[in-house]
Amino acid sequence: MESYLDNSATTKPCKAAVEAVAEAMTTTFGNPSSLHNHGFAALKLLEASRAAVAKSLSAEPREIYFTPSGTVANNTAIFGAVMQNRRAGNRVVTTAIEHPSVSVCMDRLEEQGFEVVRIQPDKAGHITPEQFEAAITENTILVSLMAVNNEVGTILPFDKIKEIIRRKKAPALLHVDAVQGYLKLPIVPKRCGIDLLSVSAHKIHGPKGVGALYINKGVRIKPYVLGGGQEEGICSGTQGMPAIAGFAAAVGAFGSTQENLKKVTALRDELLTLVSEIPGVQIHSPADALPYIVNLSLAEIPSQVSVNFLSMHGVYVSAGSACSKGHRSPVLQAMALDPKQIDSAVRISLSHETTKEEIEYCAQMLKEAVVQLRKKG
Repeated sequence: MESYLDNSATTKPCKAAVEAVAEAMTTTFGNPSSLHNHGFAALKLLEASRAAVAKSLSAEPREIYFTPSGTVANNTAIFGAVMQNRRAGNRVVTTAIEHPSVSVCMDRLEEQGFEVVRIQPDKAGHITPEQFEAAITENTILVSLMAVNNEVGTILPFDKIKEIIRRKKAPALLHVDAVQGYLKLPIVPKRCGIDLLSVSAHKIHGPKGVGALYINKGVRIKPYVLGGGQEEGICSGTQGMPAIAGFAAAVGAFGSTQENLKKVTALRDELLTLVSEIPGVQIHSPADALPYIVNLSLAEIPSQVSVNFLSMHGVYVSAGSACSKGHRSPVLQAMALDPKQIDSAVRISLSHETTKEEIEYCAQMLKEAVVQLRKKG
């Protein structure tokens, strides 16, 4: 049996997405900028796809800009906002548990002379609105935070930040990295006062190679990726139509956010019940985390040893973020966990397509890993 539980790294493309990709590659293969029938057909597909992604966020199609990935969406939002706003201040507020596609941008901003404030989490990964209240000043030009942490599943207070920005009379734009939360939480940017929001297709059973950036229609940022002016100049480069078509198809096939959340919560709870019977297992994800992500440690067993053992038995998990391979997790370090716990942590990430049998098999193999690997140690 196989149990694929590394869905925070990537999901298996759904049938609808695969079919849409193939159709765009073989039939609607034109460049949407070309002024002939094949170009017009591709442009029609592009705009239909844009409308589908917009609808999923209760946004307008003109507020959605396609990018080659969630990383490019994050970079475009961060550098675009700072370049647009730099005369209004010098302070940027973020958190210490961001994805590298945000945290490395913050390192670059510091090199350029910006003041970057990284809010620290507690041991469960929680960060409170009050911490943002203390960090945001009249000199703040950007606040950037994730909706859901990609390693432990903590939900950040992204829906409370715009009110704080207004109360502090800051000129800051609010950017939310929603790559892990998109369609898994009911996120409506306009309702939360979000100015910029990043999403990605391959976390929701779409293809790799495409993301999108929501930009509130009243917001202006400076383009970061320059070239031929595609996507209204926000992200130049010929649009990857097969991936974009697959993205839209995956959105359409994803189903109800609330129903999926209910199903995945039951699967997560079953997993926690089963692993609680295994000696030496410690759960790092808080009880109120997004149930799609469970981070735990198998005491005395290095993370990669556990991952390798499980993989040999058809269970696929990760040692943390797929983007921090080979390095001790900055997220778990920021949570001030014991180094031994960090070095033995694994991330189990679910999908609404995950089955009860996969959960049970994973728990069985975790138990077997503890028996065999600790005996060898």
